[in-house]
Amino acid sequence: MTPSQQKIEIYDTTLRDGAQTEGVSLSLEDKFLIAEALDRLGVDTIEGGYPLSNPKDEAFFARMRDRKLTHATLAAFGMTRRKGAQVEQDDGMKALLASAAPVVTLVGKSWDLHVRDVLRVTHDENLAMIAESVALLAKAGRRVIFDAEHFFDGWQANREYALATLHAARGAGASCLVLCDTNGGALPEQVAECVRAVRAATGDAQLGIHCHNDGGLGVANTLAAVQAGATHVQGTINGLGERCGNADLTAIIPNLVVKYGYRCLREGTLKHLTEVSRFIYEVANLNLREFQPFVGSAAFAHKGGMHAHAVARNVTTYEHVDPSAVGNSRRVLVSELSGVSNIAATASAKFCIADDKAAQRQVLNAVMDLENQGYQFEAAEASFEVLIRRTLGGKWYRRLWELDHYRCVIYKADQHASSTEASVKLKLGEEVLHTVAEGEGPVDSLYMALRSALRGRYPQVDDLHLVDYKVRVVNTAAETAARVRVVIDWHDASGEAYFGSVGVSENIIDASWLALADAVEYKLLTALDKAGQS
Repeated sequence: MTPSQQKIEIYDTTLRDGAQTEGVSLSLEDKFLIAEALDRLGVDTIEGGYPLSNPKDEAFFARMRDRKLTHATLAAFGMTRRKGAQVEQDDGMKALLASAAPVVTLVGKSWDLHVRDVLRVTHDENLAMIAESVALLAKAGRRVIFDAEHFFDGWQANREYALATLHAARGAGASCLVLCDTNGGALPEQVAECVRAVRAATGDAQLGIHCHNDGGLGVANTLAAVQAGATHVQGTINGLGERCGNADLTAIIPNLVVKYGYRCLREGTLKHLTEVSRFIYEVANLNLREFQPFVGSAAFAHKGGMHAHAVARNVTTYEHVDPSAVGNSRRVLVSELSGVSNIAATASAKFCIADDKAAQRQVLNAVMDLENQGYQFEAAEASFEVLIRRTLGGKWYRRLWELDHYRCVIYKADQHASSTEASVKLKLGEEVLHTVAEGEGPVDSLYMALRSALRGRYPQVDDLHLVDYKVRVVNTAAETAARVRVVIDWHDASGEAYFGSVGVSENIIDASWLALADAVEYKLLTALDKAGQS
């Protein structure tokens, strides 16, 4: 069977293995939101958790009975029965049955070291624990997936016994045998050799792969296993998981589909991969990894002038896949490393300078001058556009206000909560406005005062909302007198757009003001353009 004809089952364990990520704590509602997102993405199986481990997971399965999934099947995770226990009386088995999940994934020991030193049972007792647990669940009508824990370590230590655990599970009714690199230390060639040998020893049994990323090879090991015969892949979105994480499905899936030609997900849903990746980062309250393959904001970002020039002529020169295939987009960055090609690529369409080399050079020189002061425009689209407008002048820029001054006062006494008040005095044409606002800190106070001054003439200012605020020291040698770079991320509620602005100063309040002012100017000038007023 050619890869294009072969289906690879995608099994997502973000809600269980991913929830073990340091710093992540998913609420019950978070789990529902993530399950719905994974279902829309088109994964085949969603592992919801371990119903015996905590009341939250138990409640998740209970309430999922009334929340139907469109495509995916729900799986419950558990362990084989306890040593010396009757399988029908084992609390873990009872919890798995009570979950009503149509799929149950059982983890069992396949490394004789664990059998001896962790379980402290005989080899035969461990095999009985596996077989009896699988048989009970299979008899109840559940599809049973057997996760052979530490399989690759067990394979290196005692191949005969590692295989015996798989035969015990399969003989009792397991439909899929998953080889787990639980320590995350296997190498791709070891994984491939092992999977081929297991496939030969187990005949037509479905084989799966579950890799951790402790050696940085979770994705590579998973792809090696599929090429060697595995047709069931386990992983997490964004590689979330304990220690160094699990194999990252956002890299595995597009490699399988785009590079190897396998069938994964539902037809037409790969284009939602970036959206789901970023949604799960947000729900888990984690920062996006800009340099993440396929779905990161930098995955298709071009900064070097030679790169941008080549991409403008033929995108395949520096892009290994079409970014739209995974729901991402191309970005051409501007910096002191840029050439006029970067400026042309980012500014030509909107500002009509495709054939104006002098204007392109003028903008590039302005960028280089500001970056020498500590600015960075890669994550500050708003500030970059305002810079272009100011540099080109003419019809592209109109000064919306003149700043007379702003003042910010912070009052703090002993252990009492602090209060902040800001005043802003602006000149709008012939009109002078002096507004005062109290807020939660200097940035909030200044922004509220600025909005108050502008609202009467430019009501669109109320559509702008701060999403994130980041500060970075530019020249650490100056210590407490160092310049700081403030980057603010914004959400434009009217257009549901996200953009950034940047300011640099030795004064953190002034750097914040510069970033605030750029964002407001960008918002209002864009609105005026659309209204045909500029």
